[in-house]
Amino acid sequence: MLQCVYGWTSSYRAVVKMVSAAAAHLFFCLISVNLIPTTPVEEERPFHAADGGVGVALGKSRKRVFPMPYTQEPDPVAEAYGYCNTPNRSEQAWEGHSPADYKLLSVQVMIRHGDRYPLYSIPKTKRPAIDCTLSSSRKPSHPLLNPFISHMGLGGRGHWDSPLSSVPRLPNHSSCEMGELTQTGVVQHLRNGQLLQQAYKRHNLLPSNWSPRQVWVETTGKSRTLQSGLAFFYGFLPDFDWTKLTVRHQWSTLFCSSACDCPARNRYLEEEQRRQYRLRVSDTELERTYVEMARTLGLLTRTLRAANPIDSLLCHLCHGIPFPCVPVGDSGASGCLTMAQFAVIRRQQLDDEVERRKVGLYRNYAILAMYPYLNRTANKMERVAKDNEAGRQPRPGGEEVFTLSSAHDVTMAPLLSALGLEEARFPRFAARVVFELWKSPPATQGQPKKKAGKGGKSKAKDGELFLRVLYNGEDVTFHTTFCRSHDRHTGQPLCPLKNFLSYVRRDMFRVFNATSYQEACFRRPV
Repeated sequence: MLQCVYGWTSSYRAVVKMVSAAAAHLFFCLISVNLIPTTPVEEERPFHAADGGVGVALGKSRKRVFPMPYTQEPDPVAEAYGYCNTPNRSEQAWEGHSPADYKLLSVQVMIRHGDRYPLYSIPKTKRPAIDCTLSSSRKPSHPLLNPFISHMGLGGRGHWDSPLSSVPRLPNHSSCEMGELTQTGVVQHLRNGQLLQQAYKRHNLLPSNWSPRQVWVETTGKSRTLQSGLAFFYGFLPDFDWTKLTVRHQWSTLFCSSACDCPARNRYLEEEQRRQYRLRVSDTELERTYVEMARTLGLLTRTLRAANPIDSLLCHLCHGIPFPCVPVGDSGASGCLTMAQFAVIRRQQLDDEVERRKVGLYRNYAILAMYPYLNRTANKMERVAKDNEAGRQPRPGGEEVFTLSSAHDVTMAPLLSALGLEEARFPRFAARVVFELWKSPPATQGQPKKKAGKGGKSKAKDGELFLRVLYNGEDVTFHTTFCRSHDRHTGQPLCPLKNFLSYVRRDMFRVFNATSYQEACFRRPV
């Protein structure tokens, strides 16, 4: 799996080494987290902090999805808490915002699964003690948690692609299994779904009598993505009718369906992995850190590397669990892994991200990896737009107006890159990317309709189509490759859908000197 994380840099190395885990946590709580005010500001609300205390959050403050330019580089430990995405404060969702009288036609959402148990364990250490059953008496919780648990018990009434029928609909182990969704992960997506439900309720996106054709839910075969998708959908549409829902299986984490065969994509990925490896082995501070950690644990350095310790350490950090220790044994090894060691690994990951953007191999990989998903997104938008043409009789049962794709970091990271959002923060737990399709009023470019002549009819054209792209609630449309140069000060403040369609169907292949996905995938390297 590619290891790539935004937001960590190499300064503060000396500082971090002098800071204990507790002090680093306190330092994080005190530093600026780059919140920008919005209007209006909601009332203050209490929230439960990660350490069990109670704090106060401003309801409509929001964290930028693009790092601010720093005169002094940020502390990698502090930045890691943003990746955890602990659901302990209010969050603004800018989904659903548009000029007056615009009609919302469809919404397509990709989410990363919520907080999970590590995929790897560190040898000779105790695994983090986390309960993966669900209980409203345990923090973090949510008002919808108990009804969600009850509603999932009715899931047998739903329709499931065969690979998903045997996957549990709720995390259910008192001692978490590897990769299992935690209660934090469930709560994260109940909140996500509820945020979007509140954002879209005035737009009547889904009628109360929605038909099975109007909703598309898909997920990979992992329990953490299936359960995250169900939590999101329940937050978005509480007490939905199971008999109308079909949950579809995507066998590839790239959501490429039947268009996954692409030799050039695989070559770019292999070259990118070799680049990562070269950068990693040339980092002397990282090597020293792995040697120190291995000595503490009484392991060979290569064994520790293979155990991918950062995955487990992140779980400790996100759940407020002290880093693992080993007692004195026959080998003489003893001691605990430290916050300073954690920070060095995270810092190296940011260095990798900086080089990755410069080299461009990952960008090429990402375009070919995510074309099938983006093309499918474009096709759905066109079908919905056609169904909403003036004077057209809508298709019985309607078109898909809401799509939910529950995925992984290795899905969302290339999606961001393919959209041109290279500077966006790496997908945190429960990250979301939202595509909104809007239609303007019939009078185009903001001009009033011309009065019809005597006995004549108005010749006002049908409304125009526009796209918004949002990442974790922030509108990033004009950071995308296809709308970066669009003049936002024209009569239409949104991005024309035709820009997106042109990018997906033609422009994104220019980097390969090709005109189609097939040509880009199968052309022999020069």
